[in-house]
Amino acid sequence: MKRKREIILLGILILLMFVINYSFVDNAVVEFLDDYETTIVERVIDGDTIVVGNDTHVRLLGINTPEKGEKYYNEAKNFLSMVILNKTVELRFGKERYDRYGRELAYVFYNDANVNLELVDEGYANFYFPSGKDEYYDRAVKNWEHCISNNKYLCEKSDDKCADCVELEEFENQEVIFGNNCNFECDLTGWSIKDEGRKKFIFGDFVLEKNKEVKIIVGNKTNSNGILYWKNEDYVWTETGDTLFLRDKGGKLVLWKKY
Repeated sequence: MKRKREIILLGILILLMFVINYSFVDNAVVEFLDDYETTIVERVIDGDTIVVGNDTHVRLLGINTPEKGEKYYNEAKNFLSMVILNKTVELRFGKERYDRYGRELAYVFYNDANVNLELVDEGYANFYFPSGKDEYYDRAVKNWEHCISNNKYLCEKSDDKCADCVELEEFENQEVIFGNNCNFECDLTGWSIKDEGRKKFIFGDFVLEKNKEVKIIVGNKTNSNGILYWKNEDYVWTETGDTLFLRDKGGKLVLWKKY
């Protein structure tokens, strides 16, 4: 009987110890299961690429910033440098750890803030989810919408007279149709269409006549009346979801549409 009481008391003691230290055990389990690491940012390559400890290149997930030579490239790079250069940050990895160039893919957190999404909110990046939407997608879109309301940098609204004339009439598969709903022609020369990533179509010497439409199709055929071809691309719009950004010749935003 004495032995039985000792076993019961021992069980109660172990249970109390577990309850008292539950938060510690729970945090340890979460830390073990979470796919993240802490490191120091040694260099900023551009607005969405950094170098951390051991010369590891990291591509920021969920965003795309201007390339070198493009409008707002320097602003994006300078902002990222100001926020995290030589700082200790936390890298939180996504479904895929590396891209095709061998870079790590991560969300960068500094002082508990998602730096990737801050870049979107400030107008230095558009959201970008080529592998499908993740837990940060909705926040990224909300940040973009907030940026639009502030009308700054990549979110700055076009002041071209045709910005209110050109409408997106169809956006499906690999075809896009724009219409001109005004009673005057619109010169779209130098205007551009871009996806969330790097793919871009630039209008050549092209005028969209009043109350007419133009179709842009991904393919390598010859342009014909009312149809323009987005050449040298097998596809542009991804099946997992994408966004169209139409900009005027000055790079200002005319419209955007996601699916």
